[in-house]
Amino acid sequence: MKVPFGDLSRQYKKYKKEFDSIISGVFEKGSFILGENLKSFEDNFARYLEANHAIGVANGTEALFLALKAFEIGNGDEVITVSNTAVPTISAIDAAGAKPVFVDIEENTFNIDPSKIERVITSKTKAIIPVHLYGQAADMDPIMRIAGKHGLKVIEDAAQAMGASYRGRKVGSLGDVACISFFPSKNLGSFGDAGMVVSSDSALAERMRMIVLHGSKERYHHEILGVNSRLDTLQASILRVKLRYLDAWNAARRRFAAQYNELLKGVPVTAPYVSPECEHIFHQYTLRAPRRDELGEFLKNKGIPHGIYYPIPLYRQKAYASRVSQESEFPVTEQAAREVLSLPMHTELDEQQLAFITDSLREFYAST
Repeated sequence: MKVPFGDLSRQYKKYKKEFDSIISGVFEKGSFILGENLKSFEDNFARYLEANHAIGVANGTEALFLALKAFEIGNGDEVITVSNTAVPTISAIDAAGAKPVFVDIEENTFNIDPSKIERVITSKTKAIIPVHLYGQAADMDPIMRIAGKHGLKVIEDAAQAMGASYRGRKVGSLGDVACISFFPSKNLGSFGDAGMVVSSDSALAERMRMIVLHGSKERYHHEILGVNSRLDTLQASILRVKLRYLDAWNAARRRFAAQYNELLKGVPVTAPYVSPECEHIFHQYTLRAPRRDELGEFLKNKGIPHGIYYPIPLYRQKAYASRVSQESEFPVTEQAAREVLSLPMHTELDEQQLAFITDSLREFYAST
């Protein structure tokens, strides 16, 4: 049996009539930049997160960059985050001219460890970027207390956690601003690149909206330095349709995760931890797996794809190695890099696929 890691084509076919209708509507109207569809999606998205403002942008990386730029964080400033994340988290910091400062992660959630943050705060620190990894929120209350104590901004990297919640509040409404990616593989994914910045601060939202549009509120009047980072109408229209299904899709992922947990009982892997304070949306179903690389090769030979998020901590990436501390200061991050393995997780999984995947893990550990 061949199992897809994700199955976007099958999802498209299931909702084909709706997608085709909205896409043809955009083409028939001939309005591809800004317009009613974008505003409608922004308004719906803000309501979903119980936030005041949502601004569509070109992609998730630029969402982070724009948030930093709106806070005037740049040359000589420091931003605290984690190394167990995708490179866009720190490429945005670097693009703004600031320096990423890494702290270690929690062993159970793989998210930033709040107890490690204060020790790296300096006079140059301007912000904290917690990454809500794999679909589970970081422990935001202590992070917000630390930020308030030291006068820091909190920018949520919510690229992997759209629809997740923390103590009854949606991820994306917990910090000063949240940055969303709608990359096609995300739980709420576009048919191309797309992103969003979200905030309940009206002045900040107005500034971000201006930056997105070349620094202007009125055409040909440029009040601040800006960029071109608009979310196009076609992607906004598709996402407006998909947003209606997000909670149901996330519920399906939670069901599949529960089935994985049950089917993997007795297999010497560590299933994903779910904090009692969080509603996990399982962007990834990520195990700790002994002999991870051997297991990965075994699964590959069985036709079962897997992911490793992430095999090389960012402080060991050539582009950033000279800018951060030594890896010995991040033992939990190093351990995760050796052990994590993500199994197929998407809304189109079925019972036969789940049984085949978990039986294959059982076979590997029983025979070696």
